[in-house]
Amino acid sequence: MDSSVLFSICLSIKVAAIATFFVILVGIGIAYLLAMKNFKGKVLLDIVCTLPLVLPPSVTGYYLIMLFGRNGLLGKQVYAWTGWSIMFSWQAAVLASFVVALPLMIRTTRAALETVDRELIKVSYTLGRSEIETFFRICLPLAKRGIYAGAVLSFARAMGEFGATIMVAGNIPGRTDTMPIAIYSCAGSGDWQKAHIMVALFTIISALFLLMANRFSRASV
Repeated sequence: MDSSVLFSICLSIKVAAIATFFVILVGIGIAYLLAMKNFKGKVLLDIVCTLPLVLPPSVTGYYLIMLFGRNGLLGKQVYAWTGWSIMFSWQAAVLASFVVALPLMIRTTRAALETVDRELIKVSYTLGRSEIETFFRICLPLAKRGIYAGAVLSFARAMGEFGATIMVAGNIPGRTDTMPIAIYSCAGSGDWQKAHIMVALFTIISALFLLMANRFSRASV
């Protein structure tokens, strides 16, 4: 393994770790709303949060460009205020990984929260506990196995993101070439030896994360 392979591995882990951190924060909150609350727009929120799971990655990347590109709805304002654009940076890879991994966290956590006994929640309220206290003392502990499984799957999905990443972060050697992008570049240039090494490493890493997720899922049943 040369320095470029090590860089791609380290970058993929960095991007996936940061994306998963935000996926956990946002995903648990949205999953709680979808599992425990009834409100107008619930179905729409569910659809919007699930779309990246079924849309082609290129379509997800297109939407991200329309939102966060230099001339996008949000990116234009950020560029006007700061002179900085997230496009074609490793932060853009984090953004793409966050968006495609978020649905896995939401669906897994929602399923775990929906298995929590509602009677326990009612008893907590009866004893004078607030909704926030009940969430941290009752809901999270009882759903933690499902949340762990969702976090592991989200990390693995974030590491494997390619389509949306290459659209918003590009393929810049030494800057934005995560492992999936580096594998694509090596295959395209005919550097099969380096591609074989990275494919083998990525397959092993992905298999380990799936094994972890399966163990958490079985333990949560």
